[in-house]
Amino acid sequence: MVPEKSYDVIVVGAGPAGSTAAAYAAQRGMSVLLVDKKQDIGVPLQCGGFLPHTETLKELIPSADLPFTLEEYPSSCIHTTTSFQRFIAPNGISKGFDVKGDVLDRRRFDKYLASVAAKEGTHLLVATNVIEIKETNVIMDGAFGRYEVKGEVIIGADGPNSMVAASKGMQRSPDPLGMSTAFEYELCGVDVDKEAVEMYFGKDYVPGGYAWIISQGKDRANIGVGIREAFFSEKMCARDYLNRFMYEHPIASEKLKEGTILSVISGLVPVGGAPSITATKNTLIAGDAAGHLIATNGGGISTAMVGGKIAGETAADFLEGTCKLEEYDFRWRAQMGLEIKTSVYIRKLMDKIMLSDSIMNAAIKTISSSQMKAVQCGKLPEAVKKTLQKLNMGIN
Repeated sequence: MVPEKSYDVIVVGAGPAGSTAAAYAAQRGMSVLLVDKKQDIGVPLQCGGFLPHTETLKELIPSADLPFTLEEYPSSCIHTTTSFQRFIAPNGISKGFDVKGDVLDRRRFDKYLASVAAKEGTHLLVATNVIEIKETNVIMDGAFGRYEVKGEVIIGADGPNSMVAASKGMQRSPDPLGMSTAFEYELCGVDVDKEAVEMYFGKDYVPGGYAWIISQGKDRANIGVGIREAFFSEKMCARDYLNRFMYEHPIASEKLKEGTILSVISGLVPVGGAPSITATKNTLIAGDAAGHLIATNGGGISTAMVGGKIAGETAADFLEGTCKLEEYDFRWRAQMGLEIKTSVYIRKLMDKIMLSDSIMNAAIKTISSSQMKAVQCGKLPEAVKKTLQKLNMGIN
């Protein structure tokens, strides 16, 4: 594919945020170029792929106007459907709550979103790296050649280490605890609870973080650890913690011991919140690039897509002369900013607690199932806030 010399909108990154932004801008009649460095959209994988159903999403981000692609997508994109989320304390005691959601095949889901953007008229350029941005001129090089393309608006949906954000001075403040490593395996031959998403805590397996088991149906599962480098023990890395969890955890190992590793997945997860600025006079950032993620659960598919929708619509409004591009920052914060900010506050309250098994046991024992669900949705009931603050005061 040979791109045009100029477009109304150039979107960098064809993940959930970028493809959604491209689709909504193109739907409004804008000429759109969607560029992605991946040779195969959706590969490599970036996350476990759990997406709550619409009714839960409306609890999670009640002020958000959900993209149509979040409310309905092909069944071929779904590995399986789960109905429960379970927390397992370091001492093995568990507690959970009902929540329906789909475990997505991200390879198919991401391709589906890109195809929706293409059907709306977006030009898609894969296997192409953006190597420099000069104002709104994007210099790119890849499988189809080297090009310099001008855009009226640039949308950066290019991940937590966004080149677009860096080129426009929209980076986050330095925070060693604001970036987590997600290291995962896809397995076959396991015997896991097919109805539940499980989250495990314990300083010997995931200090300051959590491990998970997500069924993909039949004998398949995604397992992983979300952990920050500042909490690594000496000579340990994320892979070492996942191997320890898989083979040595007293509960998980019984479910996973016969498993065969089919694929290895890794990526960065921005759990430190959004940068102070997410829009300039000609550039927007969305998805992981903008910290559009609920820090208490690491989930970012839905929030990324909401951010992408707002970015695409704002770009179209700007090009039609009805708003300034900087209006984007106010729009997305009005729809989901409180939930994202609250989830970061909760994560900070939990950081020290998750380093103590005894205190983490007490937290899971004390907090009710309904309160757990609220916390996972980026909300902080007053009773939970007082409990977490009290537990923090008990830590030396």
